[in-house]
Amino acid sequence: MSSPKISPKMSPGIKPKIKSQTRSRIRSQIDPAINIDSLFHALGDPTRRAILDRLSRGPLSVSALAAPFDITLTAVAQHLQILEESGLVHTEKLGRVRTCRIETTGFSALEQWIRDHRSLWQRRLDQLSDLLAEPDENE
Repeated sequence: MSSPKISPKMSPGIKPKIKSQTRSRIRSQIDPAINIDSLFHALGDPTRRAILDRLSRGPLSVSALAAPFDITLTAVAQHLQILEESGLVHTEKLGRVRTCRIETTGFSALEQWIRDHRSLWQRRLDQLSDLLAEPDENE
């Protein structure tokens, strides 16, 4: 088994600080009840994305939401449960009708996660650009 490569500026046994700093910043800014993995899982299914597209136009009952899909009402309810657990949808029962609407909590957490990772990768790419712009000592 080979040992991991260590950059010239890092000492063995010392982990880069950026990882722990970024991780703690992300945890402090995102609602701890929201799990990014569950968000990506929820968004990974085309039926759930289609449900979100329909709900983006306004609240709908479960039966109205299920109408254009070629799946059972039970299957739609299962998709809604996953969307609700991930913080993307909120359902509310009024009388005999269960109404669904977009929930901003999950989208806000997802947006923050993307913003943090975009910033991290932008810094890394800037560092790479600076490194590549340095004159080669062999020339």
